[in-house]
Amino acid sequence: MQSPKVPEATIKRLSIYMRVLKDLERKGVEVISSAELADICGVNAAQIRKDLTYFGEFGVRGVGYYVKELHFDIRKVLGLNQKRNIALIGVGNLGRALASYRSFTEHGYVFVAAFDVDPKKVGTFLPTGVPIEHLDELPRVAREKHIEIAIVTTPAEAAQDAADAAVRAGIKGILNFAPVQISVPEHVKVKKVDLTTEFDNLVYHLSSGA
Repeated sequence: MQSPKVPEATIKRLSIYMRVLKDLERKGVEVISSAELADICGVNAAQIRKDLTYFGEFGVRGVGYYVKELHFDIRKVLGLNQKRNIALIGVGNLGRALASYRSFTEHGYVFVAAFDVDPKKVGTFLPTGVPIEHLDELPRVAREKHIEIAIVTTPAEAAQDAADAAVRAGIKGILNFAPVQISVPEHVKVKKVDLTTEFDNLVYHLSSGA
């Protein structure tokens, strides 16, 4: 299990390592050194070794890392060695785009349900064929389809209601794309994705030359 002492930045880098290793595996690369892996990932070799030591011993001294094995081990560390069922709450343009993103399925994230309160949307389907149901149905569907994660892509004013519905349904993880903070009990994990903040950060670097 993941240790609470592991820095958040390390978890984010593990995700990068995993995706790079997957690409290398597809290309038929069998072994890679920490220096080579670091160069591809944009970090230094010492950082990779430090990140991995939180979870055990990896690689062979003088040889490097076996790509397939390290890819598997990192997936296991991140909890991605099993499928994770996802519910979409708020079926707008962003929600539809996320639900159609193929890379999610490749990494074990599967959209199995979608919810909205707009009567024009309820009873229709996502492009992937997933039915759109009323938000009131979330508790039932969450039990039936073993949903672990909810992605909230509602307007700001509806985000808290969406989060409350997810909590009542027993969902323990929420990824919030709505431009507002939401409140949940301590046992529920929330990650906020603020695209505007990312744009602001990018524009700052463009403007300052930093």
